[in-house]
Amino acid sequence: MRAMVLEQNAAPIEAAPLVLRDLPVPEPGAGELRVKVSVCALCRTDLHVIEGDLPPLRRPLVPGHQAVGVVDALGAGCAKLRVGQRVGIAWLAETDGTCLYCRRGRENLCPNSRYMGYHRDGGYAEFATVREDYAYELPDELGDDVAVSPLLCAGLIGYRAMLRASVPAGGRLLLIGFGSSAHVVMQVALHRGYRVFVVTRGEGHRRLAEEMGAAWTGPDFAGLPEKADGAILFAPSGSLVPPTLESLDRGGILALAGIYMSDVPGLNYQRHLFHDREIRSVEANTRAEGRQLLAEATAARVRPRTTTYPLSEANEALLEMKRSAIDGTGVLVLR
Repeated sequence: MRAMVLEQNAAPIEAAPLVLRDLPVPEPGAGELRVKVSVCALCRTDLHVIEGDLPPLRRPLVPGHQAVGVVDALGAGCAKLRVGQRVGIAWLAETDGTCLYCRRGRENLCPNSRYMGYHRDGGYAEFATVREDYAYELPDELGDDVAVSPLLCAGLIGYRAMLRASVPAGGRLLLIGFGSSAHVVMQVALHRGYRVFVVTRGEGHRRLAEEMGAAWTGPDFAGLPEKADGAILFAPSGSLVPPTLESLDRGGILALAGIYMSDVPGLNYQRHLFHDREIRSVEANTRAEGRQLLAEATAARVRPRTTTYPLSEANEALLEMKRSAIDGTGVLVLR
């Protein structure tokens, strides 16, 4: 099978570290599916893995964790899904199911969790294996494979961040950064009746946010028309935490949506945290939240904006994403 492989140590995406290789088709183990991948959406986390912001765990590695395809083979013991069924593969690949957090329904915090495209080979390949109980059934109503793929991480993390921000009914949601995740979650937020404000430096990103229904957009916080009830910081810059907190109304909550972020500067209690303002981090998601998102995205008729690339152009596509040159989500097409 064809696959884009990270063979060496971490390197900037500018150095084109992914290499197109012909690998053996993987065999599904007990309780696993083999999926014939049709598309795999790009994610900032892929960059963090490739460039070494996350500690390297295995080499060689096939990145990717927003894959859509059809079940191609069933391992021993699989009984829920069938060959030919469309499924999605997301970031969360495995938890132990027995730890304190799993027992509390917070499997996203499992200390023994494993992830696609990091611990396991992922979706930048023609075939991938995944545990049956971690694959998502994808109804036709969600759209075609390209449109569905961004929901599997960009959508999931944005959705969980929105839940963590706890915006009240009819409230105001501030999004900082308007890449893949933000443009998906905004559609769900608007369907919920929130007013959405967007701060993003890219003129094209602001234009897209306005086209999609943002109540206000700006390159910085200066022109924000009013304070927000909740905010999601998508940009991995800790320096944006203080001005975001200042943009929150009393009782407002800031959700930090990234798996990686630069250091947060010192905070002033009165300016940034008083009046019951909060900061909440976001780590992965639970499978229950994933199913919630897919149901709500179906009801809201969420349709991500996408730009497609052939598998062989993964390096170039990731570089465009790094430079914020993609409006919406980049998606690798394998067939």
